[in-house]
Amino acid sequence: MTATPLPNAGAAEDANPKDPTAPGRTRPGPTPSGPAPSGPASSGPASSAAVAATAVAGRFGRAGRGGPPAPAGPGRYLLVLGGLVAALAVAVVAGVALGSVRIPVGDVVEILTGRAAPSPYRTIVLDVRLPRVLLGAIVGAGLAVVGAVLQALVRNRLADPFLLGISSGASTGAVLVLVLGIGGGITTTVALPAGAFAGALLALVLVYALARHGSTMTGSRLVLAGVAVSYILSALTTLLLVLAGRPEHFQEAMFWSLGGLGSARWDMLALPAAVLVLGVAALLTLARPLDLLLVGEEGATVLGLDTARFRAAVFVLASLVTAVMVSVSGAVGFVGLMVPHAARMAVGAPHRRLLPVAALGGALALILADLAARTAAAPQDIPVGVLTALTGGPFFLWLMRRRAEGSPV
Repeated sequence: MTATPLPNAGAAEDANPKDPTAPGRTRPGPTPSGPAPSGPASSGPASSAAVAATAVAGRFGRAGRGGPPAPAGPGRYLLVLGGLVAALAVAVVAGVALGSVRIPVGDVVEILTGRAAPSPYRTIVLDVRLPRVLLGAIVGAGLAVVGAVLQALVRNRLADPFLLGISSGASTGAVLVLVLGIGGGITTTVALPAGAFAGALLALVLVYALARHGSTMTGSRLVLAGVAVSYILSALTTLLLVLAGRPEHFQEAMFWSLGGLGSARWDMLALPAAVLVLGVAALLTLARPLDLLLVGEEGATVLGLDTARFRAAVFVLASLVTAVMVSVSGAVGFVGLMVPHAARMAVGAPHRRLLPVAALGGALALILADLAARTAAAPQDIPVGVLTALTGGPFFLWLMRRRAEGSPV
């Protein structure tokens, strides 16, 4: 990849740190005798944070084909957040009101605010649709945040949570529970999500083990290991279904392969909601190191980041968040690919602003996708993963074409 010139301090980090005459580096004046202090130690946290911000703006902040728009100012950022919150509120009401049985919006609002008299719609709103809409919001937010982080982690704009093979692992775990009949009568309430979560964690361990080479782990090795594990586990899932010879398992197995929110219940929301809040909070504290990774491997190392250890830690955290989301929704693909790109176009690349916008955008996107899946062929419920794949596939090809034309990662 051709190195992109970075302005001011950002450019200095792309140049040879030991060469004072390198392009973009100010020629130093006379210095006291004795060993010169190293770059990271002399710059300090505040200085390295400024360098990271400048470098990210320089590498990813050009408008047009070279990258997303420059980082938004405070006013624009607050406007984007406010617009997403308002759109999300409207989407929640629409998601509850629309379906095979249409409920007047006024009745929905009264039921949600607790002001409605006893109504036949109450059960549909509170026990069927609202948990489904909220689960869609949680899963969409989690997948979008993880997608934004992984794209920085592997420095590849084509990355999304499912490159790790976690969705295939979850499908394998769920199908294994179905085929073996583990859990008896509680298969669909406890054993099936537990099997999916265990399969996702197994995929995480396999990808992590395959991606490590000695004490290092690069982004390209992560991508290749994830693709390999995904193919192996998908083949294993198909083999389990064929050998079982029980057609009644195919419908449930299809849920884990294509994704869906139709089994949402209130007792399913607590764990993914808690994981989402804790995961986003943890990733926000890592916003500056994630920005440093966008500078490049050498630049981040010069600024004092242990890239191998940091990448491994964030990879595990992102994989655990994805595993929890997949265990309750099945494999809903491409949300973690499309939404982070839209978020960068709106507010820029720095992660402290990107991650909240990605979370709100992911929640909004999956609610709307699920609403379309429920209403497009009502009363039949199309797996939401089908619709996200129909839109995400062309988007992936478009991104791949842009990257082939020379746009930066």
